[in-house]
Amino acid sequence: MKTQLQIVLLFLLSNYNYAQQNFVINDGSNKYSVTLSVSKCEDGECSGEGTVQLFDKKSKALIQTLASIDLFFYLNENQQPSVNVIQLYDEQSPIQFDDFNFDGNQDLAIRNGNNGSYNGPSYDVYVFNITKKQFVISEELTALASENLGMFTTDAKTKRITTFAKSGCCYHITTKYKVVPGKGLVKVIEFEEDASGAEDDIVKVTTRNLIKNKWISKTKKYKIKDYYPNQN
Repeated sequence: MKTQLQIVLLFLLSNYNYAQQNFVINDGSNKYSVTLSVSKCEDGECSGEGTVQLFDKKSKALIQTLASIDLFFYLNENQQPSVNVIQLYDEQSPIQFDDFNFDGNQDLAIRNGNNGSYNGPSYDVYVFNITKKQFVISEELTALASENLGMFTTDAKTKRITTFAKSGCCYHITTKYKVVPGKGLVKVIEFEEDASGAEDDIVKVTTRNLIKNKWISKTKKYKIKDYYPNQN
């Protein structure tokens, strides 16, 4: 018969993997260091309610604390979370530092679970408000990071945001947006690959560009074996 102490020890051991876990990230930003706290980690996977504490790298002062309803991520071989990784259909980090609205200030996206398309990653996206000197939620950018195949990507040179979406195996669409000050996001390019039509061996590729406020569309057809040579 187990003693009361043995019962308590067994309970603690059985729930050890579910205890709150803390991680320090110093290599994601040149301005901030981060402490992640998440409610549970088991077998290399962390999830549940979490917090992200941002500290100024120079002064060490706490800048802001942000919360996530499901700070989901995987641990690497060093039992640490990745940062700033965006891989389609693969690893996407719990936190992403970038200038999402191209205003010269570093912004932040925080994983809020797997609410994206096909149960993919989803994020709350915060932009830095110069007046408040705080990160504030962007509803537009959060929607982009919640309704597509994971986190969007950015191109600082062209100042474009790119999202990826699909329907089934054979329809994919890549969409690019520009950020217009005072107006928000404006869709400027759609690139559609559709191999779901009646012609089994054909993929229809359509490019739509917004030029002088008018959509210009071009469509071409390719043999699937030529368009996707690596799938043969």
